[in-house]
Parts: sequence; structure tokens; C-alpha cells
Amino acid sequence: MRARTKYPNWFRISVICLAVVLIGINLAFPPPLKGAKQVSSVVNDHNNQWLTGFAVNDGTWRIKADLKQVDPRFVDRLIAIEDSRFYTHSGIDLPAIARALKSWKRRGRIVSGASTITMQLVRQIEPRPRTFKSKFLEMGRALQYELLLSKDEILELYLTHISYGGNIEGIVAASWAYFGKAPDQLTDSEIALLIALPQAPEARRPDRNQGAAEKGRNIILDKLAANGSMDAQLVVEAKEVPVLSNRFAIPELAWISAHSLKQPNQSVQSTIDYKLQADIENLTSEVVEPLDQPVNIAVTIVENATMNVRAHIGSADRQRPGGWIDMTDRHRSPGSTLKPLIYGLAMDEGLVAAGSKVEDAPTRFGNYQPENFNRRYYGDVRVHEALQHSLNVPAIAVLDQLGSTRLESTLQGLDLEIAQLGSSGNSSGLAIGLGGVGMTVNDLAVIYAALANDGIAQTLNWYTETEPRSRRMVTSETARNLTRILRQAPTPKGRVPAWLVENAPPIAYKTGTSYGFRDAWAAGYTDEWTVIVWVGRPDGAPRKGQTGRIAAAPLLFDVFSTLPHRGSSFTYIRNKDAPSGLLELGQSADKGPQILFPPDESEILAEKLGAKARGFALSARAESNDVTFYVAGQPIAVEQGKHIWRPDSPGFYDITAIDADGRSSQVSVEVVSIDQMADARF
Repeated sequence: MRARTKYPNWFRISVICLAVVLIGINLAFPPPLKGAKQVSSVVNDHNNQWLTGFAVNDGTWRIKADLKQVDPRFVDRLIAIEDSRFYTHSGIDLPAIARALKSWKRRGRIVSGASTITMQLVRQIEPRPRTFKSKFLEMGRALQYELLLSKDEILELYLTHISYGGNIEGIVAASWAYFGKAPDQLTDSEIALLIALPQAPEARRPDRNQGAAEKGRNIILDKLAANGSMDAQLVVEAKEVPVLSNRFAIPELAWISAHSLKQPNQSVQSTIDYKLQADIENLTSEVVEPLDQPVNIAVTIVENATMNVRAHIGSADRQRPGGWIDMTDRHRSPGSTLKPLIYGLAMDEGLVAAGSKVEDAPTRFGNYQPENFNRRYYGDVRVHEALQHSLNVPAIAVLDQLGSTRLESTLQGLDLEIAQLGSSGNSSGLAIGLGGVGMTVNDLAVIYAALANDGIAQTLNWYTETEPRSRRMVTSETARNLTRILRQAPTPKGRVPAWLVENAPPIAYKTGTSYGFRDAWAAGYTDEWTVIVWVGRPDGAPRKGQTGRIAAAPLLFDVFSTLPHRGSSFTYIRNKDAPSGLLELGQSADKGPQILFPPDESEILAEKLGAKARGFALSARAESNDVTFYVAGQPIAVEQGKHIWRPDSPGFYDITAIDADGRSSQVSVEVVSIDQMADARF
């Protein structure tokens, strides 16, 4: 058995007394570590890539250093130059002090310093006049720091607070300010310059005194070569690199988003994707540039599988009036963007199906009489037609049967805060269906992502460490039916439908325009992404003629073309009439005639209307060539061997083909006139 070492009583008493004294000093004169931890807030992307930082209250850029994110060559060379015994001393390097005193006595002036990295940290946190008294106080504080902190913690504090000139403190801020990059990507020349700068931070600032900065760098390189920290050839090559006088701006990607995400004195990891954010910022900047000065753009992009916000544009241009406002969390009238939810809730209640017919005609609901946007009416239309073409009267008719409180309670149940617009009451009534309440871009992102996620609504995820909360909005069957309908909505002008482009993502989307053209909306989703676009003036002023389809939908499609896609299994299935209330999809097993032209649910353009028009040649494939066509119950005459149909007016039509055995098939089409195509509102 190993014998225990016995210490004399005087030794044990001395150790106890020393410990009591040190504890007493720490209690009576604690080091200002709380203040030392006041650093710039930083918001990073989901891969911890820098997005935006914020200066501390006095305007200083002081960003917390993490040894794991600093080039280890820099750390090794810094210690070799500044404090070679850093990991072995207790805050005071006695051999260095003896050497400094000896050289001072011999030469009559201070030739070499004796400050350790810990003492330099003390001086940075508690600046004092450079006197012998201050030096002794620094030594005392250094001992305290060494007792309370680990060596790595001291080194990280040093690399956070050490001055690099001007309002730049710490290795991270210095690396971004002088080289425009993170401190884990430094070259040999840059490492030497960042070691030289704190020795004379103002005199050697490369943006102010390029020559002095280069001279200081070269002195450090020579010392590194002399003590064996760098190969001689690397030193020669590093000296050949010119010192630039650049001063880079601290990165400000997702600046408005970061303002709401930042945490005091912390670096936070957001869900935003750096590259995607940069791409969307560039895209929206290009789109907003030619628009009138008061107009701005807001966009939220959500990854459906995780509900992570991958890109966020609170304002496309901060230099415009109101450009510092995050328009994604401001309540604005959503126009028609709530119509899919109205029909979805009605489908869940069994009130309608996608193929059910609803009357589109001037109708008064109590003291409320909605009008279609283009002030045209189409008689009996199917639900999917009414939704795809955003007819107002059918939507309000369905909402009247459903009850506006059902829609409001659903929104509130999803933790979405709806705002009453221009009303002191507790409910907006049926007007909620056409934008009579205030919603935000982020609220709509929750609703449309729920349709993409089989009806499950989840909160948006802004931080990597959080999980979204889930609630069911509509049934999965209803969500899929609404997706089929919205994927077949007419595409914006100049955009080719997805089914005509190989590997193009099928976009389910809806536009909206608030009363008086104040807000233009486009909300859409694919299997992977949900995108909400708002275009308007932050002050709420109207923009005559600027509808969601004109002002917002093109940008929505441009955003989707920027996003990565893995493809989709979606196939375009046409919704058939379903008077029984059940959604019927696809062709029946009956071998009746197959109508070839016009395709089901297509839009066909009529250059002229009426008896003098050229008309449309209807065609069908059948076992027998004896096929008769009917439109609105009236037979279509045969002219020169073809069934020629001449519609009298624009609108929705049912075309029926009946063969010799009495078997039939039917398609629904919309006839659009040249006048309508010229009408931007339509």
C-alpha cells in the first residue's frame, strides 16, 4: 500500500490561508466577466454560415469567438508570438517578467513586454493607464481569471475582445472587416497580419496605413520563421502577397429577418438557407427596381417536410419608403387567398364536392352583395371552376352555408391572429371570404403548407432546434382534392403550364387582390415548397389595376423556378361533375365516346362569337362514327362532315357526346373572348 505524503502543519495552514485570501478577493473584487460577455448578436443559417451580425450598443463590432471555428494555425502561431507558455503558467509568466526587468535594467528602457494573453485580456476588458500600478492590478486580475476560467475559455475571450483598430474587436469581426470572410479560411499572410494588428491596432490598420500594416505583418512572419512555427519558403511566399486597404462591410444577408431572430449576446442558428436567401434577395431586388418608389415586396419560402423557413424577404428594398418594415408579419387584406380554405371546410362538412355545381349570379346575402371581380356571371359552375377562376359569388354562397364563424374559428384554432379591418365588431361576417380580415404573409404560409402536407397545419420553424406544433386543418382527402384543383388553375401570362414542360414542378396556386388594389398576393405550393408573395405599398395606398395575377403571380413562378425540386408523381386528373356530393375522378370504365376536342376543363379562345364566327370543330373517338354533340342541351349541326359549334358568349360550357348506343361522355370548357384576354383584370 502506497504511503500518504505528510505535509507540515505550517504548509497546510499556508495553503488554506492562501485559498481563503483568493476566495475573499474574488468575492470582494469579482472580475467583470458579465460585461466581458456582452458581444454582438449574430444570426447564422442552418449550416451555421453567417447571415447577419449586429454591433453592440456603443457601435463596436465584437463577435464571440469559437476556437472550433478559428483556423488552428492562427491559434498556434498567436500563442507562439504572444505567450509561448500560455498553457503552463497561471496568468503571470515569471520568466518573462524576469527577462523584461533584466533588459530594462541593461538598456535603460523597456525592450520586451511580459504581458501574458490573460493579462492582455484583462487590459482589454478593464482599460487603465499604462503604469506599474496598473500592471500589478492586471496581474491580480489575471490570477482571478485563471482560477475561474479554463485556458480555452480565456483564449476565446481574448479572441473576442482584443482590439483590431477602430470599432473592430475580436478575430471574427477583424476577419470579416479586413478580408471579407470567416476566420477559418485564413491564408498565411492574413494570419500574420491579424497577429500583428493588436500590437499597434490604430497604427497598423490596413485600411488607414497600408505600408505600416505590411511592415508589421512581415515582422511577425520573420518571428514565426525564427521560432520554427513556419517554413521559410512559406514565409517568403506570404511576404509576396500584397496587403490590401479594403474595409469590407459586415454581411447583412436576411437583415430584416435577422432583426426578429437575434438573441442578446448570442449567435443563433436559424433555418434560413444562405444560398437560397441570396438568390431570392437578388431576384426580388431585380423585380422591385423598376416599380414605383413606394412599392415593395415580401416573400416567405417554407420547406414543407420540416416547416423550416428557408428564405424570407421582409422587404425587397430597405431604401424605399417603409422599407425597414417586415411586411411578412403585417396584417393586410388577403383578398381571395382564403377561398381554398372555404371550399375545403365545406368539403369536409359534406356541403360540396369538387364537381358540385354552384350558381354564379347576382345574389344578395342579407345586406351583403358580392360581385365577381370582372363583373361577369356564368350561371351554374362547378366548384373547381369557381375556385380556379376565383369567382366571388360562388365562394360567398358556399361560405354562407358553411358559416363565417366556422372559417374564423378554424383560423384561430391554427394560432393565426386575424385582425378586423375597418370594423369594431368581433366578426367580419361573410366579407371574410373576400379579404374582410387582416392576415399576414406568414399566416398564409401556414395555411398553404397545410394543403401541401395532407391537411396538417404546423407552425413555421425559424430556429434549427425547435419543432413545429401540428393541428389538422382539413382532411387529407380534401387537401389532395384542393391541390388537384389549384394545380390546374390558369397560369400567369407568359408562363407555360407545368404539364407541357418536362420535369417542371406542378404548382398549386391562388392569387388574391384586396379591395382598391391595395395588396397583390400569390400563394402557391409544390410537393416540397410553399411560397407566399405580397406586392404593395407599406402605407396601404391603392395601386390601380395591379391584381395578384398581374403583380404577384409572375414573381411566384420565378421563385419556384429558383427552388430545387426532386420531381413529382402528380398526374393531371380532371374533376368530373359530382351531384351526389362525392368527388369522381378520371374516366369511367364505360367504353363510350372519348371527346378529343376540346379537352376537358380547357380554356379556348374565340376570335369572334355568334353565328358569323368560324366556330370550333368538335371531335370524338368512338366505336361507331355515329356521334352527336350537344351543348347546353342543344344539338350541334354538322357542316361539311364536321360538328361546328359557335358559342354566343364567353363563359363555361358543358359539351356532351352521345354515340349510337346511347353512351355518353362530357367535358367542361371555358370560352374566352379576345376582349377578355385584353382585360388585365380577367
